[in-house]
Amino acid sequence: MHKHSKIYIAGHKGMVGAAIWRNLEKKGYQQLIGVSRQELDLKNQTEVSRFFAQEKPSVVIDAAAKVGGILANNNHPYPFLMDNLVIQNNLIESSLEAGVEKFIFLGSSCIYPKMAEQPLREEALLTGSLEPTNQWYALAKIAGVKACEAIRKQYQKDYVSLMPTNLYGPFDNFDLETSHVLPAMIRKFHEAKEAGDQPVKLWGSGTPLREFLHVDDMAEAVCFAIETTFSENLYNVGTGEDLTIRALAELIQKITGHRGDIIWDSSKPDGTPRKLMDVSKMTQAGWKASIGLEEGIKSTYQWFLENQATFKEVKI
Repeated sequence: MHKHSKIYIAGHKGMVGAAIWRNLEKKGYQQLIGVSRQELDLKNQTEVSRFFAQEKPSVVIDAAAKVGGILANNNHPYPFLMDNLVIQNNLIESSLEAGVEKFIFLGSSCIYPKMAEQPLREEALLTGSLEPTNQWYALAKIAGVKACEAIRKQYQKDYVSLMPTNLYGPFDNFDLETSHVLPAMIRKFHEAKEAGDQPVKLWGSGTPLREFLHVDDMAEAVCFAIETTFSENLYNVGTGEDLTIRALAELIQKITGHRGDIIWDSSKPDGTPRKLMDVSKMTQAGWKASIGLEEGIKSTYQWFLENQATFKEVKI
């Protein structure tokens, strides 16, 4: 892929899309395309098709999605299923129609069965039941993976799906009603510290194991995918290392400087017991993560401190 290739990043203002944009710009890619929601409604098939016909991108990166944590998925299942299906279907279909050379579909580790053997291998897809709390989002992403696989099989197009583990970093969502666990903890511990080291109440038992990948590492993986022709259609992207939610909380507590108690609400769901990615396929292809968890959380917390004035006020 040449530095002057036209690359469209759907969702370029989101955490992942913005990181990909920064990465590609830094590497000298000169024709990056990003369009706001006001300019292009990705849920409108006619608009998306017209946009592709006009712009004619060589590469499309689908980083556009409706995302959220356990609470948001539980309370709003329909939009997590349907909005994501419509957005990705419009992008995939329009890319095929417009003759896009390479399509990179970004998903999530939640596509794998709840009780799949750990670490999660790509071959585990569709071998068991999904985690109930986020099955709606997972089903949409599975459909996207299969759509890209079908195009790859039928049309021999270089359409590939990258499944990241839990992502975090600059421009993450710190809204306590809709955020994922790591950014929610950063905000809770910081605001509890500012309130005189008040106790922090967290969901579940703290025993589930989770893996976390800095969004700048994810951006590196996407850039690697642009410049590489993969032999398969689905690749996990992660660090290959995990830790308990309790250990994560203690690490974030240390980084933020909070000195109060941590209270675990075991009446709330834990979610999947463990989610560790088998990243051997990406490693064999030539890519691996480089940002350590403590280093990544420290930089994310610094970004939070610099931008917290923009966040909605909530009670702890």
